[in-house]
Amino acid sequence: MSPRTMFESELTELREELKQMCFHVEAVYDRLFAAALRQDEEAVIAILEQDHATREMEKRIESECLSLITRQHPLAGDLRVVSASLKVVTDIQRVGVHVTDMAELLLRLKLQELSGFSDNLPVMVQAAQHLLHSAIEAFLHRSTEAARVVIAGDDEVDDLFNLVKTDLVRLLKSEAADVDDCIDVLMLAKYLEKIGDHAVNVGEWEIFQETGNMRETRIL
Repeated sequence: MSPRTMFESELTELREELKQMCFHVEAVYDRLFAAALRQDEEAVIAILEQDHATREMEKRIESECLSLITRQHPLAGDLRVVSASLKVVTDIQRVGVHVTDMAELLLRLKLQELSGFSDNLPVMVQAAQHLLHSAIEAFLHRSTEAARVVIAGDDEVDDLFNLVKTDLVRLLKSEAADVDDCIDVLMLAKYLEKIGDHAVNVGEWEIFQETGNMRETRIL
């Protein structure tokens, strides 16, 4: 097997492992809010107990990226792909951490219906999930057009976060809600907003791997 053929094979394997990590984190996100909707405490606890899986995937992929760079000395185009993968795995791992954080908050809230705090919150859950999914698809299918749509779509998640804040303030003024619960819900909404930010990062890394540009600045 020639060095080039070997490199391409290893690169294909790397992208397959990154895809599996992305799909895993997406699935955990979906399972969390499905379990919360069913008020299935055991399922939420199971998500917390499986937190190590995402970290192990991250370490393995990081190791493979660094190995490819140091052993193969890839040229510009291939180096962009490996470098972008190395960055994306960090964003996806952070999404996994935020999902775990939200699981802890939902347990603390005793899996109360989120719409009871704000009708905008379930909408935000769906919007953040859609943005994350779209970003992953853009990166895996190497679509700069789709990546730009993701970047523009972050405004929706940000706007929903502001609406949730407004709803919580209104609820607190009515003295009809527990203050601690409202704070936990606000933190949950903040994690959703951060997931939107990580989705944007993934979109930006897709553009980088195709063009070498990051936020209109030439890097590689």
